Amino acid sequence: MARRRRNQPEEQAFEVRARTRTSRTTTSAKELGASYGARAGESDLDPAVGEAARPRIGVVIDSTPPDAGVTGAEGSGKGPTGLSEGSHRLNGVADPSTYRPAPGTIPDSPGVYKFRDAGGRVIYVGKAKSLRNRLNSYFADLAGLHPRTRQMVTTAASVEWTVVSTEVEALQLEYNWIKEFDPRFNVRYRDDKSYPVLAVTVNEEFPRLHVYRGPRKKGVRYFGPYAHAWAIRETLDLLLRVFPARTCSAGVFRRHSQIGRPCLLGYIDKCSAPCVGKVSAERHREIVEQFCDFLSGRTDVMVRKLEKEMAEASEALEFERAARLRDDLAALRRAMEKQAVVFGDGTDADVIAFAHDELEAAVQIFHVRGGRVRGQRGWVIDKVDEMDVPALVEQFLSQFYAEQTELAAEAPTDGNVVPREVLVPELPADAEAMQQWLSELRGSRVRLRVPQRGDKRALAETVARNAEEAFAQHKLRRAGDLTARSAALSELQEYLGLDSAPLRIECVDISHLAGTDVVASLVVFEDGLPRKSEYRRYALREAATEGDVAAIAEVVRRRFSRYLKETREAEGGPDGMLDPETSRPRKFAYPPNLLVVDGAGAQATAAADVLAELGVTDVAVVGLAKRLEEVWLPADSDPVILPRTSEALYLLQRVRDEAHRFAITYQRQKRSKRVQTSTLDGIPGLGQARKTALIKHFGSVKRLRQATVSEIAQVPGVGTRTAEAVHAALAGERTDSRGESQT
Repeated sequence: MARRRRNQPEEQAFEVRARTRTSRTTTSAKELGASYGARAGESDLDPAVGEAARPRIGVVIDSTPPDAGVTGAEGSGKGPTGLSEGSHRLNGVADPSTYRPAPGTIPDSPGVYKFRDAGGRVIYVGKAKSLRNRLNSYFADLAGLHPRTRQMVTTAASVEWTVVSTEVEALQLEYNWIKEFDPRFNVRYRDDKSYPVLAVTVNEEFPRLHVYRGPRKKGVRYFGPYAHAWAIRETLDLLLRVFPARTCSAGVFRRHSQIGRPCLLGYIDKCSAPCVGKVSAERHREIVEQFCDFLSGRTDVMVRKLEKEMAEASEALEFERAARLRDDLAALRRAMEKQAVVFGDGTDADVIAFAHDELEAAVQIFHVRGGRVRGQRGWVIDKVDEMDVPALVEQFLSQFYAEQTELAAEAPTDGNVVPREVLVPELPADAEAMQQWLSELRGSRVRLRVPQRGDKRALAETVARNAEEAFAQHKLRRAGDLTARSAALSELQEYLGLDSAPLRIECVDISHLAGTDVVASLVVFEDGLPRKSEYRRYALREAATEGDVAAIAEVVRRRFSRYLKETREAEGGPDGMLDPETSRPRKFAYPPNLLVVDGAGAQATAAADVLAELGVTDVAVVGLAKRLEEVWLPADSDPVILPRTSEALYLLQRVRDEAHRFAITYQRQKRSKRVQTSTLDGIPGLGQARKTALIKHFGSVKRLRQATVSEIAQVPGVGTRTAEAVHAALAGERTDSRGESQT
């Protein structure tokens, strides 16, 4: 089978493709011309890169240059700062060559560009370090563009650009143009515009507690920010048991006042129901003030108060009230655990964690200022080579703090971008040099260390869990993205030289424990998604002791022998494609376009030899080696190296990992069943059905061993005599094991 060799492209070290979660205040593009008062947001999808699921890094600028400005949306003349404007608009039709800028007209400068359709509507906004290189890439090879990018370029009728002096200005202008024009080909992340907070409307007669996002208002107290709105709601739900304050809107409050009945929260004691006069305005405000004191950190006072009241109620034999106070106390303690972490020593630190595989890594950073978690950011990055955690730490710190320091120099922030402490999962190789460099950036000593115990260790574990969750969500998002899946299948066709895209992929994986309980899995992916109803697992027989190569050959032979059998039976026409016993489609009558085996050239060759022996000629075979993610073709001495960022490699990885998961799950089940069954073998009157019933009833042999004769006899189908035999056998086993341990 012919193939085209592809070498891995040159990549910039630690290129960050990011999803930032940052607090922003924004200004429209119209206001931007006058004040340039905007924070930069997230950079959206860049069609020239062709990454369907991973936007580039976004940054936050925390203050506004007083004299900055840019040209307006139409780009005429110069802005207040003198940013030069090169507006180049060529009317045309869908053919990109009709509006391609003339050679030499595009400046080699950073800037922001807009593509417009025939009606003049902006359909895409992007930014570039070099406008010339970026815009030329759209027109150089139309067939080589990502499908979404190609659609955008052929939809557009003109392109125009604005030159700026720095990349930061380009980022600001790009973000505001995206907000202003809402281009259809830009990916927008509309949620989490700012961190949610818990707001208390102390300016109202009956103060209200609620989750809030947006600008601060007078007469309202705010607690937070929190990383997620659900974290506030969980905390609030716990605290309402102790502080039953109003949470409803003004409309709901008025309606229940009119009907004279409280809402559901009033009936379950999570609201003091001031709407119907159950408590006075003064008493309700007192409840709200206690709530605010608790969130302000004065938790010990409330805990001691409840403990004292609980003891008094118990002494007075008011056990029901004491139990209620006990539950309130437990709710308070759970709420204290769920609150944003607070360090009493006023810690300033950044806490960083990673989750990674061979190709990518997720980074999470929590910003702790004044002892409280004040912010959180997350990125997914491409690894340019095999990097362990210390290497990831070194590259991330050097890039992140250098960029943040540059941004702070252009737009000063309230505090130093480099905190007093940087907490990491592992120290980089040259930790002393890194610590010295960070100290120079800050202007005072910075400690770079791994937290070992206490609150800082607990927070580091929380950040690590966030990184793992973000990484899992990123993989699911990419896997479910239609464009990414289409690109993966097209790339596989090209890289492997296939006649068509591999719409059906099957993968075989072998699992065993020191050569015992050898099993195999076969998973099926159609259109890039798992088809779990067609997964198969095999308990290997002939090749169980002969190694992975023989095991792969046995699985392939069994699978495709079944395929040939069902194909012959299906030759009678459409009805033959149905199983006569189940009336369902014959699942093995459909061969894969691509068969992936877990391993290198030897495994791929073994699978191909079996297919040739069976006369199957329309199935391509590859092996995927784990260590360097090399793709091996049968009988080849060198692997095919797919680009590390390609969707094709990501899909092959996912298929292989799913096969491994399915195989190892079956292997563990088989091993567990063997261990349990061997313990019960040889007991008189205990057949397979009764063994299964006993294990199902007690859950394990360990629990069965602890049961009495009467408890065993209660199992359906197991009489007293059999129960006595089981009990005696297991008791004898205990005695034997004790004797062996004593010798």
